[in-house]
Amino acid sequence: MNRFIPVFVVIAIIFHSCKIGHKYVQPELHLPQTFDSTMQKGDITRIGWGDLYKDTVLQALIGKALAGNKDMLIAASRIREMIYARRIARADLLPGIGAEAYDQKEVLDYAKASAEVRAVLTFGWELDLWGNLRWQNEAAVAAWLQTVEAQRALQLALVAQVAQTYFELKALDRELAIVRQTLELRRKGAQMAKLRYEGGLTSEIPYRQSLVEQARTETLVPNLENRINAKENDLSVLLGEYPSGNIPRGEDIGSWQLPATLPADLPSALLKRRPDILAAEQQLIQANARVGAAYTDMFPTIRLTGRYGLENTDLTDFLKSPAWFITGTLTGPVFQMGKNKARHKASQEAYQQAVYSYRKTVLNVFKEVNNAISAFSKMHEVRQSHGALHQSAKTYHELAQLQYVNGVIGYIDLLDSQRQLFDAEIALNMAILNEMLSMVNLYKALGGGMEQFVRK
Repeated sequence: MNRFIPVFVVIAIIFHSCKIGHKYVQPELHLPQTFDSTMQKGDITRIGWGDLYKDTVLQALIGKALAGNKDMLIAASRIREMIYARRIARADLLPGIGAEAYDQKEVLDYAKASAEVRAVLTFGWELDLWGNLRWQNEAAVAAWLQTVEAQRALQLALVAQVAQTYFELKALDRELAIVRQTLELRRKGAQMAKLRYEGGLTSEIPYRQSLVEQARTETLVPNLENRINAKENDLSVLLGEYPSGNIPRGEDIGSWQLPATLPADLPSALLKRRPDILAAEQQLIQANARVGAAYTDMFPTIRLTGRYGLENTDLTDFLKSPAWFITGTLTGPVFQMGKNKARHKASQEAYQQAVYSYRKTVLNVFKEVNNAISAFSKMHEVRQSHGALHQSAKTYHELAQLQYVNGVIGYIDLLDSQRQLFDAEIALNMAILNEMLSMVNLYKALGGGMEQFVRK
């Protein structure tokens, strides 16, 4: 019987290369030829986030967030965990060798002492005849790549989130400066109205109206200061730090020179660039591997076990007593009440769900890109319109102030010009912020933000 074992092993090893099941094929997506835009063609990954966000303070904040953000640290740890899980799956493909040592001595009443000494190496190997273990290894690799792409997606989101929060903070700073400047004008206006009222030039109504406007403007200050404090705390948490209210500031957002456009590559390039799409595809590959593993579970498995070592009842003759054996065990399902078949069907349905999820991810990404392209274009037009409105309101206020001093118009007309100038300044500040946020969202939607500086 022993002479058939080597032949059996050779045959088993030959069949070890067999792998049954359906190889993964990317689903048909029917991608559009171009995006719904007239943007210039190009690769967004050639623009690093340090090239786009030229504010050195913002660059330092992004770098600190990438190094200390808790979600990023969790993602890095998750990748290391999946590396070890992948090693476990790969190790199952190879033989396992162990060691065993045993020494026993037994003495009974009225009987001679008996002893047993044993030292052996153990050997075990499940032959992957149908590819079950290889399907499991493929699933483990796909799971690992999902964590890698998830970390890359998190980095893109974190870079965008830090930039967005920083811009919102700077916009709040600018709004507070506008309010304080307006408040100073209100106080001066109230003093002038008081002098004119006390001098008998006007009635008491303009003076009281000036006090109302001054008080109304003063109420805006604490609310803005509270929003600034909350935004600073948000940014501190993104950096992985405790809130301290000590966030540095860089250039004023009104002085930023934004790019006129960003390059948009072919739609198919997003499939190779966006980490969320790549992660969704790896999930699909993992589901396909699980289908293969479930299918091969319906076939028998062969496991080889062996032992080789020394065994004797006398320690002096221990080295003269080699012992070995090797066995092969064939196990397989006979009657499982359809359990294995049902498990295979369930895995096929899970795969179909992954296909739908993958296609949905691609659809949402293309919607996000088209929305971001449209928003970037329109927010630029909105900023230009509000810039023209602000210039007109400023000129109108200057003329109204001159005419009020000369007694040509009343205080109500001057107050109307002040209100229009204030509203125009706040609207322009918001338009500048929205334009910058549209740039951040478009950069992220196109898959930019993996590197700080990209070599040309």
